[in-house]
Amino acid sequence: MKPKSYQLGFEKLKETYNTNEFKTGLTATEAKKRLQENGPNKLESQKTPKWKMFIRQFNNMVIYVLIASTIITLLMGHYSDSIIIGLVIVINAIIGYYQEANASDALEKIKQMLSIEATVYRDGKRKDVPAEELVVGDTVFLEAGDNVPADLRIIDSDNLRIQESALTGEANSVEKIADKLTDENIPLAEQTNMAFASTAVTNGSGSGLVIATASDTEIGKISTEVSSVKQRKTPLMQIIDGLGTKVSYFIVAASILIFIVGLIFDTYALPVLALAVVAMMVGAIPEGMPATTSVILAKGVSDMAKKQHTIVKTLPAVETLGSVDVVATDKTGTLTKNEMTVTDILVDDLELQVSGTGYEPSGEITDHGQPVKMTSKLKLLLQGGYYANDTELHHENNQWIISGEPTDGAFLTLYHKVFPYGQADSFEEVDILPFDSDYRYIAKLVKNEQDERILFVKGAPDKLLDMARLQDKNLDYDYWLNKVEAFSKEGKRVIAVGYEKEPDNTDTVTQEMIVDGLNFLGLVAIIDPPREEVIESLKVMRSAGVEVKMITGDNAITAKSIGKKLGLADEINAITGTQWDSLSDDEKIVAANKNQVFARTTPSNKLEIIDALQKDNKVTAMTGDGVNDAPALKKADIGVAMGIKGTDVAKDSADMILTDDNFATMSSAIKEGRRIFDNIKKSILYLLPISFSEGLIVAYAILTRQEIPLQPTQLLWINMVSAITIQFALIFEPAEEGIMDRPPRKTGSRLMNRHDVFQMTYVAILIAAVSLVIDTYLNNLGVGEVISSTTMVNTLIIGKIFYLFNIRTPKLALSKELFSNSKVFIFVGLMLLLQLFLTYVPFMQDIFSTGAISLSEWGLAIAAGAIVLVVTEIDKLIRIKLQK
Repeated sequence: MKPKSYQLGFEKLKETYNTNEFKTGLTATEAKKRLQENGPNKLESQKTPKWKMFIRQFNNMVIYVLIASTIITLLMGHYSDSIIIGLVIVINAIIGYYQEANASDALEKIKQMLSIEATVYRDGKRKDVPAEELVVGDTVFLEAGDNVPADLRIIDSDNLRIQESALTGEANSVEKIADKLTDENIPLAEQTNMAFASTAVTNGSGSGLVIATASDTEIGKISTEVSSVKQRKTPLMQIIDGLGTKVSYFIVAASILIFIVGLIFDTYALPVLALAVVAMMVGAIPEGMPATTSVILAKGVSDMAKKQHTIVKTLPAVETLGSVDVVATDKTGTLTKNEMTVTDILVDDLELQVSGTGYEPSGEITDHGQPVKMTSKLKLLLQGGYYANDTELHHENNQWIISGEPTDGAFLTLYHKVFPYGQADSFEEVDILPFDSDYRYIAKLVKNEQDERILFVKGAPDKLLDMARLQDKNLDYDYWLNKVEAFSKEGKRVIAVGYEKEPDNTDTVTQEMIVDGLNFLGLVAIIDPPREEVIESLKVMRSAGVEVKMITGDNAITAKSIGKKLGLADEINAITGTQWDSLSDDEKIVAANKNQVFARTTPSNKLEIIDALQKDNKVTAMTGDGVNDAPALKKADIGVAMGIKGTDVAKDSADMILTDDNFATMSSAIKEGRRIFDNIKKSILYLLPISFSEGLIVAYAILTRQEIPLQPTQLLWINMVSAITIQFALIFEPAEEGIMDRPPRKTGSRLMNRHDVFQMTYVAILIAAVSLVIDTYLNNLGVGEVISSTTMVNTLIIGKIFYLFNIRTPKLALSKELFSNSKVFIFVGLMLLLQLFLTYVPFMQDIFSTGAISLSEWGLAIAAGAIVLVVTEIDKLIRIKLQK
């Protein structure tokens, strides 16, 4: 197997990447040649043209039928019908286009993350060049504040530290070394002699050899994955598309059959028959379904933005939450605060607890619940942790933040839990020895007002204990190591603190001052605490049958410990990225279901975990905030990014953004998604029987050789205007009782059960029957075609209004649920006003072939509606009794 770059020594690096001495770099001629051969160091992305987005909206079976209807009516000279049907088509297309055009392009944001300039060695000189001109084999100089411009193999490091959390998920910046690494398949987070494009240098300086540019970099690979990820349709869109297609096929087939029957029996002249069949199709096609669905989703999106600090970028995503089986999430900053916090202090034989979380200095040190007495040794430990530090704690905009390392920040907060923030320092800094991965500690020399010197040291327990043993032969070395191991098993990071008095004339810190012996003060245990609200949210999700998987770059012990504290499951199973990579595709599906914790993962692992869950027919949500989360966020059925700490790339790849970074919002969002699905289902079950009843009325007229009682424009009025008025009442329906106690909908499950189909059938027949009876009755009275058709239009609308009260709730219409949605009465009132407008305003009468009807005709329409409500309520009462 070809060695990886991190496994190569310096000479092998030069040979592999065909470069000169590192400090000499490439010649300008060679760099230009490589640039021409391999292209610039930038990421390309392609955007879908807006016109293509718009054209795509017409790729729908319902729209095909309406387009055909428009063409037929146009050829027959019925221009008003053509215009109105055409407007319906365009309105639906605009709604769909608006949804898609609002989706952002994640690749553009990734592209912007690459550094603009880079400092390189060319022809033996150090110079600044545009980052786009970097080539493999260049030597790049790095210093604090720089963004890494390409993937580099570190060849020189002077306390070089790089923040890689956006790429690896690790909270702390990583100390970089120049030595080669011998192990194979080292996770990205542990490749300490590598620097990756888009990460940031936080400390020190160094240089590295460019080993990959543009799409070959780690971030470039992520951009390729993002662009190649194909999102599957949301469960709702699968249901609606499938339903729309089946309904359309059925209506078209029925229309063709009716047309053939009409030709055979010569019921009408060909133009009249054609118009009648078009009227039947237009009446039966549920044109209002896309518009109603979009409005219900849009209202859900609006509510979530206002009430739950959530931005939903694509309308179907808000409903998808309701059918989620699995939520996959990163750990740092999502399930945990990403604010390292001291939880325990060990001084001599005392085991002390520290309250308070995060960087806010509120809390206290206690001994088994009682305030601890401040001893000189404990005070020295607090001072040692505070002064052996190069991080700063700030209070800005009502928030406590740090500039520097999270672990160091935890010691600053601990100190100020005892000594007030802003209080004058007891010591003044003399010199500092920065943290280095070789010796794994930081030391600072300070002096007091009497000019006495003290050297405080803070770092890895094994290092400090070795030095403390030199100073104190009676030190119980094994006792302290056992304590370190016990804390580590709890997922805590353990730091040791020590000190040494120095001569008053000492002005410089040296290694020799430290390694010859140290006074040991004690141990401090630190953890990135779980968010309290997340624990409660996870309980709600588990009761709703939603699993939560934690995917993190942390080690397995820490991740598993956090998983237990969070309550991810009764029994926590964990797997590492390396173990995952060794599995077959089928084994990965099993592992994705079995394990709750995925540790030391790569961006590719995250994508594969989501893919494995989807192959097992699980509806997945993925939360994250880093660049490394982007492919998985896009692949998941719904990607959820953090709004505050999330990178632009993560936000643009996601479907939903939590503006307060609060994972607990997920449980309330899932509840909202389920409520929205219920209301969409109610809307569809409400819409279809009405549409079918219109088709049945026209079909009956054709087969019985009667005059067509309804015009195409009247049918469109019934479908579209009622769809955007009384149907909208359903978007305000509250969640049903026990909505979070039922399991998620199964992937591929049908929208309608047997009873739904039965009810839809008999309601369509019932409404068509009472309407035809009224039409026959009026014709026998000789009222005229216009009055008769106007009465039928109003009969269908009143029937819709009465049926609305049945479909709103699983309980009886006249139960206490009647007033649970007060807005329903507003929409009913609006629909009645529109009907009066349609019936009595002259220009509306001209467009829709209507006329003024009398009170007796209104009475017939109301009686017909009451019949529909009574029959459906009797059906509901029978079902309620059977369920009991």
